[in-house]
Amino acid sequence: MAIGWGFIGTGHYPNSRMAPAAAAAEDTSIVACFSRDQTRADKFAKTHGVLAAYTSVEELLADSRVDVVFVASPNHLHSEHTQLAAKAGKHVLAEKPMATSVSDCVEMIKACKSNNVKLGVGFQLRFHPGHVAASRFVREGALGEVALAQVLLGSGVRGETKREMRRGLREWWETPYMVGNARSMIGTGVHCVDDLEFILGQTVVEVAAISDGQTEDYPLEDLVSLSLKFSGGVIGTMVCGSRIPDSINDVTFYGSDGRLLLKNAASPTMGGSLEIKSETVNCEVTYEPDDLALAKWQIEGFNRAIRLDEEHTASSADGLRSVQITEAMIESVRTRRTVSVELIRV
Repeated sequence: MAIGWGFIGTGHYPNSRMAPAAAAAEDTSIVACFSRDQTRADKFAKTHGVLAAYTSVEELLADSRVDVVFVASPNHLHSEHTQLAAKAGKHVLAEKPMATSVSDCVEMIKACKSNNVKLGVGFQLRFHPGHVAASRFVREGALGEVALAQVLLGSGVRGETKREMRRGLREWWETPYMVGNARSMIGTGVHCVDDLEFILGQTVVEVAAISDGQTEDYPLEDLVSLSLKFSGGVIGTMVCGSRIPDSINDVTFYGSDGRLLLKNAASPTMGGSLEIKSETVNCEVTYEPDDLALAKWQIEGFNRAIRLDEEHTASSADGLRSVQITEAMIESVRTRRTVSVELIRV
């Protein structure tokens, strides 16, 4: 029997990526959707074959056909909507960022645990076969002792020195408290740092950051650079932003016995290639571009976690850490100091 999904949020990402991916996923049905506007809800339902369109979150959560809720509302509402879903007995896959504060993440985890429902976060790179293989190679010692990890994820338009402001339904991305007090870090950087943790099998313990934002005049950055220290001693660098139109979006690991390169594969979509050159492994694999594959595998993975009663590949603890690192990045930029990231257990 198919697992029923309800979508809280019918914006660009649910419309262009998650709903089509759910339609292609095995044993998955979108049975309900929510938008504050009935016309938008009806349009989403008609486009994606959704059975019911609601303008009330409470009505969606009362629908007995809904087993899982995909929370894709504005970032500052993730915690509220997740806690409501948990109390209604629904499993939750929250789009990244998990929330806009560490305290909200903690409350989300507590609510899901106390109501015995799963909570996962939308880190699709954990389902990219190149990144999965990279994690295996690194953890099995193919690079020897890893010393340095680097990732760059950029975008932009040639000739433009400032990013075009979002308008209309996406204007909330320009409001600091709604988005999470960071823009590039929230938009793409959290994917990068989570990916480094996933591949290394280590967690970030120190952050030193520089950005072009986090000031009174320009509170949200368009470009940010992080220096990272990991729990196993690896040093990392991460740069992301919307001012680098010719960015080569690579993820690279350097070890005592070789190098691993995920070429043009830092973006959370299927594509790029894996190249490893070491004392024990030498190979290169290319991945055909596919805009829906990672989202589809993410949905199927969450369904599997429910059926087998196991942790989702991108867990609530992973989502919590990414928000911790974001808060550390903001503090580091503002204070011009290195900030420690302590492990939080909930």
